[in-house]
Amino acid sequence: MRADAESLNEQITASVSLLRRHLDWDAALRRLDELNARAEDPTLWNDAGAAQKVMRERGRIADQVEGVQKLEQAVRDALELIELAEAEGDEATADAAVADLRALATEAKRREIESLLSGEADANDAYLEVNAGAGGTEAQDWAEMLLRMYQRWAEQRGYKVSLSERSDGEEAGIKSATIQVSGPNAYGWLKTETGVHRLVRISPFGGNDKRQTSFASVYVYPVVDDKIEVEINPADLKTDTFRASGAGGQHVNKTESGVRFTHIPTGIVVASTQDRSQHRNRAIAMEMLKARLYELELSKREAVAAGVEAGKTDIGWGHQIRNYVLQPYQLVKDLRTNLEKGNPAAVLDGDLDEFMAAALAARVGATRSEASANAR
Repeated sequence: MRADAESLNEQITASVSLLRRHLDWDAALRRLDELNARAEDPTLWNDAGAAQKVMRERGRIADQVEGVQKLEQAVRDALELIELAEAEGDEATADAAVADLRALATEAKRREIESLLSGEADANDAYLEVNAGAGGTEAQDWAEMLLRMYQRWAEQRGYKVSLSERSDGEEAGIKSATIQVSGPNAYGWLKTETGVHRLVRISPFGGNDKRQTSFASVYVYPVVDDKIEVEINPADLKTDTFRASGAGGQHVNKTESGVRFTHIPTGIVVASTQDRSQHRNRAIAMEMLKARLYELELSKREAVAAGVEAGKTDIGWGHQIRNYVLQPYQLVKDLRTNLEKGNPAAVLDGDLDEFMAAALAARVGATRSEASANAR
């Protein structure tokens, strides 16, 4: 069998071996059997909240187990096809099967990294907030491009996306927006996207054909479930209500249904215009505030462990985590991992897995190095 197929098979085998170990394979199979039995119990939905937890855990474990099984079967099929093709001298079929192995190796590595998402909130849904930096229409248009990028990424993964809040720009784009992304490990994947994102392009809003640099920030925090308790003193809250409207002033509410909370001790501000009901928006905004406060605590713990200061950075030069260059050349580069891709259009259409995987791998590597140093 050709050497490249053997090398790819070794890579996939190593990833699958680590996957099985991280999942505690036998325990995962037993737990899946238990959850399948509970899912078939007709009394399960007597408690809708408990039922949703069961179904969610079942879906997560089933995805992990079935993912490994499908990988192993696909590799066996590709290897058999290569053997048959070589025996018959069919180079085209053999090459296609090797290409399949390359794709499987990428998938195995992604799943291997995903199995390392063991943080206490990694499995949770996520809120993703985008804010335009200084620069008016240019920055606001860039913020909307980023929002679309994450919506496309989530949709391609089969995640559910719902808009919690959106503040439109005067001419184009958005000043800010918050979406909720719901799906297995949504927060675990998205958490590495927090930071400042920089765009370089020829402005579509000016006639001088000069390159413009725009900044926008992304902030990701986990949706807090009932396993996590966050206490908020009502005296620490400032509450504002306002009329919510769509782009260009459309769909203006006659009542002040939008709700904004300001947490005075931390300065955190959250808002919800998702529902026509002020009561419902108040509940959504409170969930968002609890999530922000919880994420702040997680950030402080990470900062203490890493010996750095926690907190959000300025939305501007020198603080970016990723550059998106559309002119004078085409390149997206992550400044934390040095990963580069020469197709910005694909990235802006949601092709983010490689960047997220590299950032997660870097985090895992740093954590392991720190643990080894502490052990010594």
